[in-house]
Amino acid sequence: MQKKIIAFIMIFCLFITFHQTSASTEVKDSSGKAETVHYAISVPVTNVWRVPNKTRKIDAISIMAQPDMPKWTKGLTVAEKNWLIGKTDTQALYGDRVEVLKSSGDWLRIAVADQFTKGQAKGYEGWVPKSHVKAYSPVDDGSKIAIVTAKFASVYNEPKLHDKYKFIDISYTTILQVVKEEKDWLQVRTKTDGLKYIRKQDVKVYADFESIPKPSQKELVDSAKQYVGLPYLWAGVSAYGFDCSGLMYSVYKNHGILIPRDSSVQATHGTAVKRNDLQPGDLMFFAHNKGKGKVYHVSMYIGDGKMVHAPNSSRKVEVVNINTGTYKTNYAGARRYLK
Repeated sequence: MQKKIIAFIMIFCLFITFHQTSASTEVKDSSGKAETVHYAISVPVTNVWRVPNKTRKIDAISIMAQPDMPKWTKGLTVAEKNWLIGKTDTQALYGDRVEVLKSSGDWLRIAVADQFTKGQAKGYEGWVPKSHVKAYSPVDDGSKIAIVTAKFASVYNEPKLHDKYKFIDISYTTILQVVKEEKDWLQVRTKTDGLKYIRKQDVKVYADFESIPKPSQKELVDSAKQYVGLPYLWAGVSAYGFDCSGLMYSVYKNHGILIPRDSSVQATHGTAVKRNDLQPGDLMFFAHNKGKGKVYHVSMYIGDGKMVHAPNSSRKVEVVNINTGTYKTNYAGARRYLK
């Protein structure tokens, strides 16, 4: 009897360890063969929080199993947006690969694989609701990818343009696997929800992420400028709202170039560019103490002495002169990621 109790305790401890560690933890099936468990975001966009279960009443619709991000973002006042500073750090999109690091109640601490930041080798870390993450089995069959180039794209259960067939709406830069073409539609494979359909007009198709062609300066600028007028959202990386570095990260990723997630880290990668040598698409950085302190902001140079950026919670994505106010006095250098 004592041996059975000890065996049960050992099995229970293994179970707990599995559920509190990596998204790529090896487990064994009934035949004893090792299998790797993978995880991905299963909602259109999720906020990545610094601490679990510390949200406000107004945030309830953003953390429920089927979050209503349009309603959440539109309903936030400037003060409520500013409250997010230091509370959220980034967002993750539908299908983004994540590693599960630990769990706490209804929350998971994850690392977002494609979002690089200093000191977090597995990707940007933070907490998301458990209901926003699902396990999946990777399918590596050489399928092409479809990357969303529209601000938003509807995913359907059937190739029929009607709300009753709609599954979810997904954001700019979301990536899906292509199964086949059907006239104006693509049948796509989602990581967590099986086969779905998306309209060709909302995406661009490539052999894989690495084969996305190098963008022109104009393509980068046009992609960023399409969000002029969009309200700023701290930690945002979706078309529902961007912060300054989230906009740059998303635009570059849409064109096949992965850059760091945060402005302070973006400012240390790429190739340094002198102010007099700025080209459209270059990233401009701004720091406290007249440009000598810590980097706090990033914009994209668009030519003719102007830049596009997401300034702060009280404003919208805008185009301004690079010699305006603090953007002149706090200039801290520029970086080029387009080779």
